Amino acid sequence: MNDGFFQEQREQSLIKARIVSKYFSAWANVILATQKRYPQHPQKMAYIDLFAGPGRYDDQSKSTPLLVLETILANPDLTNRMVTLFNDKDTSNIESLKTAISQLGGIEELKYAPTFYNEEVGDKIAKMFSGMQIVPTFFFVDPWGYKGLSLNLVSSIIKDWGCDCVFFFNYNRVNMGVNNDVIRQHMASLFGNEQLDVVRQECRNKSPEEREIIVVQALCEALRNNGSHYVLPFRFKNDEGTRTSHHLIFLSKSFRGYDIMKEIMFKESSENIGGVASFEYNPRDVRFKQGSLFDMLSRPLDDLQGMLLQQYAGNTIDFNRLYEVHSVDKPYIRKNYKEVLIALLEDRKITAVNAKTCKPPRKGTFSDDMRITFGG
Repeated sequence: MNDGFFQEQREQSLIKARIVSKYFSAWANVILATQKRYPQHPQKMAYIDLFAGPGRYDDQSKSTPLLVLETILANPDLTNRMVTLFNDKDTSNIESLKTAISQLGGIEELKYAPTFYNEEVGDKIAKMFSGMQIVPTFFFVDPWGYKGLSLNLVSSIIKDWGCDCVFFFNYNRVNMGVNNDVIRQHMASLFGNEQLDVVRQECRNKSPEEREIIVVQALCEALRNNGSHYVLPFRFKNDEGTRTSHHLIFLSKSFRGYDIMKEIMFKESSENIGGVASFEYNPRDVRFKQGSLFDMLSRPLDDLQGMLLQQYAGNTIDFNRLYEVHSVDKPYIRKNYKEVLIALLEDRKITAVNAKTCKPPRKGTFSDDMRITFGG
């Protein structure tokens, strides 16, 4: 049950909605630019929210559907291309959402009016998506618990070009359910039967922190094995900052999408030590902003420097290739790599020239066009 869930927008919900709407805006612009380059191809794209909710919280703050529609309405190119579909099995939620959407200024400008459904998300919807070719679509899947969320659903909605997904992973509920035989079927739909058995075995006699690492890593691995090349989790702590409540998990087949979302999650992280973000929102970090002595002395980019020197010793590689290969599943963004490479250049542990002009970088700069040679 999700009674009370939409009564008030807590800070965690605000951050979640902001991450999703920011990515939607960036994703839509990328798809739009591509479609304009190839006008002979279909000129549609879509936003689909499978657990849409009522549109507004009781305090009248906007939830994700309204934020996304405002982004669409602000861009005439999107109003002429974007199909929007909102689903919620709760009829009252859908009726409230319809009302909230109808009150948005300019909603009549949409070429394709929003469509609304009252379906329970499950195998039927997964089979429907798997049996059709989908236009470029951004999916938001935000179930209150875990029912309806499955590997089959995820693989069916990201299989086609331009299709990305963000889903809400209720870690607290799943953690309690992993060893519960009564709901094994639901857990197996998330991890796969074999992977679930491995998770159950590995979680025995582990601390809460160790259990979380095991569960989230297993889920990410299962998602990669079911069609998502790039998986990026963002963790949310409870109000006290003492334990994890849930994750937002981003899925894409495109490194560009992964890179864009990583930058967004970097900026929304509540903690940033030595230029490296936590990729989590912890209300405790927001309340106590003063850094500890450890924070001030910590140099996490030294770890990245050591990895690069070891992995690429004696090799020459273009910056973009290095970043795309090395940054996956690591907490570093493009800016971090450039900071490290500038330092290595100053220490003469690498050399670099612009692959287009054959000129070295200006002091303190490092462009995407650099070709790097690491010392042996």
